[in-house]
Amino acid sequence: MANQQSLEQILEKAGDTVELLRNQQVGPNVYPGVPAEFSNWRVEQRAWNDSCVLFNQSYHMAELMVEGPDAFEFLNGIGINSFKNFVPDRAKQFVPVSHDGFVIGDVILFYLAENKFNLVGRAPTLNWITFHAETGDHDVTLTYDERTAARPDPENRRHYRYQVQGPNSAKVIEDVTGKPAPELKFFHMCWMEIGGKKVHALRHGMAGQPGYELMGPWEEREAVHSALVEAGKAHDMKLVGGRTYSSNTLESGWIPSPLPAIYTGEAMKPYREWLTGKDYEANASIGGSYVPDSVEGYYLSPWDLGYGFFVKFDHDFIGRAALEKMAEQPKRKKVTLALDNASVTDAIYTQFEKEGLRAKFIDFPSAVYAMHPFDRVEVDGELIGLSTWIGYTANEGKMLTLAMVDEKYAEPGTEVDFIWGEPDGGTSKPTVEPHRQVTIKAIVAPTPYSEVARTAYAESWRTKSAK
Repeated sequence: MANQQSLEQILEKAGDTVELLRNQQVGPNVYPGVPAEFSNWRVEQRAWNDSCVLFNQSYHMAELMVEGPDAFEFLNGIGINSFKNFVPDRAKQFVPVSHDGFVIGDVILFYLAENKFNLVGRAPTLNWITFHAETGDHDVTLTYDERTAARPDPENRRHYRYQVQGPNSAKVIEDVTGKPAPELKFFHMCWMEIGGKKVHALRHGMAGQPGYELMGPWEEREAVHSALVEAGKAHDMKLVGGRTYSSNTLESGWIPSPLPAIYTGEAMKPYREWLTGKDYEANASIGGSYVPDSVEGYYLSPWDLGYGFFVKFDHDFIGRAALEKMAEQPKRKKVTLALDNASVTDAIYTQFEKEGLRAKFIDFPSAVYAMHPFDRVEVDGELIGLSTWIGYTANEGKMLTLAMVDEKYAEPGTEVDFIWGEPDGGTSKPTVEPHRQVTIKAIVAPTPYSEVARTAYAESWRTKSAK
């Protein structure tokens, strides 16, 4: 069976990794377990800016428990992050890189208790950690909980995970707990009681607004959710559907789509031989106007993603030597591109042309049509950067993309061209119709685009990126 093949065997058979990934028969990540819309995506987007929302994140992310006497040391040797002063009831955005210093992925790392960690996010980082646990000699125990879309028992997760986000989030927490909202620092954790259940709470902010992430045992999810919904009625809290959820990152500035940098290199070969055809990496799809000669053209550094702030050379970790060299080299900077209204409208207007190829369809609110979008950003026909996420925000009334550009073009106000659509009429992905490429004018803007995210967060990659 094909699924019993290793990723290495699949890549050898395919020959051209770029063509393989660009023509995968899958579209963007799905957000199962919740309706596409509870009301409509415009109202749901507005709510995280004007009142507050309740995200249900219990279904679309995988999680990995790492426990044991060597857990701290083990994880510290994989991520670029410093673990100095890292103690229980804290969390951090955890970023591992390849031996060559390119990003594998990123997840949220929760330090739950001594010798007990939970990592939550997309599969590539969790697979990388699992590989090193199974092939290394650290005394750790791992428990993997697959995302709903990839598991045989979709209604049986280990934990529920909710987020209350927006300017009224503290009021909802006060009403549902009967106590003042805890004054936590960003990414600090505490315990609270909701619906008669003990809940672990993280001070967080995902949609450009501050809030709380709440988690606990799966069997207690309904009691906690019902209590939150009831408390939210007095504060105009809206439930957010899967269609809206995927667009929240446009305002907060987090790029959720780095392609795991694992498809080349002799040092990564044992890992590719460990991965199978069932794993994320063998099924990842790439879309967009950027087509490099090698898959390495899609690899991203921590600085590309705005994570240079995380790189700390106070510990030994995989990829450290490569990052030490990379730190001295010219870098691209993460920015937001605000697409020109008239230019976007011209691209959309082609849908009303009867003859000839139209532009690639632009969906709302998220126009992402592959798991890993990569579009060209140009000035005078010259490639000066890449866009990796695109969509519309009702709060700003703009179509935005999250991009990385050469530093000389990163100044807000710089005019650039965004190339929309795939070359040669498009790939064979099921989300791609025959179309023609179009050029959409854009203006470089700060990341995050949301003023609240730029100014109200604690010192983090968001505030660092905006400076």
